[in-house]
Amino acid sequence: YTKGDKRMIKAAQKRFTDFVALDYPQYKNRITPDRITPDMMEHFVEYLQSISKGEGALTHWKRWRKIVKAAVRQDVLRKDPCDGVICKADEEALKKDILSQDEIKQLSRTTYRGQNPDIRRAFLFTLYTGIRFCDIKDLTFGNVDFSNKILTFNQKKTQGHSSKSYVDIPLNDDLITLIGAPSTDDRDEKIFKLPSQTMCLKALRHWVARAGISKHITWHCGRHSFAVNILTNGANIKTVASLLGHSGLQHTEKYTRAIDSLKQDAINSLPKLEIL
Repeated sequence: YTKGDKRMIKAAQKRFTDFVALDYPQYKNRITPDRITPDMMEHFVEYLQSISKGEGALTHWKRWRKIVKAAVRQDVLRKDPCDGVICKADEEALKKDILSQDEIKQLSRTTYRGQNPDIRRAFLFTLYTGIRFCDIKDLTFGNVDFSNKILTFNQKKTQGHSSKSYVDIPLNDDLITLIGAPSTDDRDEKIFKLPSQTMCLKALRHWVARAGISKHITWHCGRHSFAVNILTNGANIKTVASLLGHSGLQHTEKYTRAIDSLKQDAINSLPKLEIL
């Protein structure tokens, strides 16, 4: 597993141990494989859905399925207790908060004493390019063609799995400024010297709060915000898919649905007519 997937595997395991302690306290300290039944898995899905937001329940269920399948392969479990148990979620719906263009301006104008400048630059860069955290943390000056103003990199999520894992992003003057200049001649020098993902997330949430934005913003919300905002400004879906590094339009379509939702919210915000 990748480092990020290991983190999610551990999170799914913790969800299960918390669930057992709550609903099956007799197995709190020890549970044998034969006690993990399809009926228990049905209840586990209900538990995940009760404590999760957005796609969280489905995400943890998928990682839990990986654990169970590995246990079956290694003969720890005789049969797969998750077989036939479904955790329903609309994977094409955009359920994370996004930052509007006004909120992005608000965030960019907000600074505070002790703020990490690299975290600040990196998240603003994500808001204007849609690059995932796992990619932005490893960007080097070697990825930048300054003369042609193009950033090229290989996406870690799809590397080795897709023919379209390489992404080319045109850079404007603002993005060139965010990138800055290398301090050495080493092309492998990282553009953003970032701490751990946990530290970056804590700093981001503090920054968002200081900006007076009450939304639950994670690093990945920056990617979603980028997609929704450029679609709102008239970009076509194929262009957005290309900039995000999607191999097809399926994963990009959820952003068009978000646009429709925003349009509906705008109409609903109008004062109610009193028709006589």
